[in-house]
Amino acid sequence: MPRIDLEDLDDPRYTGFLRDFTALRDVQLRTRREPAEGLFLAESVEVVRRALESGYVPRSFLLSPHRFAELEGDLPDDVPVFVAPPEAVEALTGVDLHRGALGSFARPAPRSVADVLAALPPGPARLVVLEDIADATNVGAIVRSVAAFGVDAFVVSPRCADPLYRRSVRVSMGTVLHLPWARATSWPGDLDLLRAAGFTVAALALSDDSVALGEFEVPERLAFLLGAEGDGLSRRALAAADVVVRIPMDPRVDSLNVAAASAVALWETRRA
Repeated sequence: MPRIDLEDLDDPRYTGFLRDFTALRDVQLRTRREPAEGLFLAESVEVVRRALESGYVPRSFLLSPHRFAELEGDLPDDVPVFVAPPEAVEALTGVDLHRGALGSFARPAPRSVADVLAALPPGPARLVVLEDIADATNVGAIVRSVAAFGVDAFVVSPRCADPLYRRSVRVSMGTVLHLPWARATSWPGDLDLLRAAGFTVAALALSDDSVALGEFEVPERLAFLLGAEGDGLSRRALAAADVVVRIPMDPRVDSLNVAAASAVALWETRRA
């Protein structure tokens, strides 16, 4: 394997490879660059391994000496592996990566909502639909619950945070890498595609006409609709839902964090 011990971060021989790992603190820049350049980053030994096991094509790796020793047997022979001390990694990336392992991978081709629906087997199924959730940590936590509770796929709205953004991938523990998902292009129009495929769209929200989660009769095909932090679901999304479901809670607490709410709802509606 081509191990490269970095002595000069400005070495022109490696500039193209190392560019994948620069300016990680600039979220807006990274969320524009990564889809445009066809890459995503896997952070931590566990997530790098999961990306490799899931068949994603690596571009390069940036590792501390300790993490290189852990991953050496898993790394392909034909991909550059840059090894550098933590202080050099921080100087290059702009963040303190205490996990000491980054892998740059080719981003998979995007799938449409119709593609994801067509790939589902007939019969019982569950989806999660995220509207405009801006916090990548929340997206990653929701995706982890999606994987944990047997949800078949998920859909994100056009303005939702990128599920393949580094923090989302890490918080999901890499589970996003083996889940089918799509970004909607028509919002909330694409919810009609779910309904046409037999799904009942259930908005998780607080409203006077909502059904308590424990009293909700779970349909054979269920799509849970979750809204953004703070504002919740938009009026258009609520109007497009078939039913509104609420999680009963102490009246002194007005709501749960969206990631916590997703875990509760998915556990309660899990299939045997």
